[in-house]
Amino acid sequence: MLDLYSPGTSLLHRMRPAPKMLALMIGATLLFLNESLPLTVAATVLVLALYFLAGLTLRQAWNQIRPLLWIFALFFALQWYFSGLTLAAYVVLRLAALILLASLVTLTTRSSDMIDTMTSGLRFLKPFGVNPAKVGLAISLALRFIPVLAQITQDVREAQKARGLERSVIAVAMPVAIRTIKMADDISDAIESRGYRP
Repeated sequence: MLDLYSPGTSLLHRMRPAPKMLALMIGATLLFLNESLPLTVAATVLVLALYFLAGLTLRQAWNQIRPLLWIFALFFALQWYFSGLTLAAYVVLRLAALILLASLVTLTTRSSDMIDTMTSGLRFLKPFGVNPAKVGLAISLALRFIPVLAQITQDVREAQKARGLERSVIAVAMPVAIRTIKMADDISDAIESRGYRP
């Protein structure tokens, strides 16, 4: 359910998960340290170029951010009101670039490979009583949960729009919360039924 992997033979698909995850961390850090709108635009174009390199389409890239457009609109409006148009564009574009970059990693990396890599990388925490397998699984699920939650939100908004309730925060938030909890229960049941004991 949470494996967003899109099969392919590109360089990014063949690359081991560790370098991709390291690049994601570095890229995300640089995006947040950067305070320039032109550099943020350039970074977004670069991320989209990586989608092409991975054999992915602009439609697939668009699908990663489309469910979050209402959040982008809210952030843009607030930032524009309090800080001006330039900062509003910068904040929204930076968030979009970050989501696209994280989605690129999940689209080109199998869940099992990501979990194995995280588990290996976190072994140094064992002496401190930390279970690397559990931490790796939690991080991997979290990485995949964001786009899935965005899709759930989009589905609920479309359903409520058909009922004329799209302007009601409660009418949207409550079904999203319920479906999210249900999905978490389903994931827990699936892990339990497979006898996974990290």
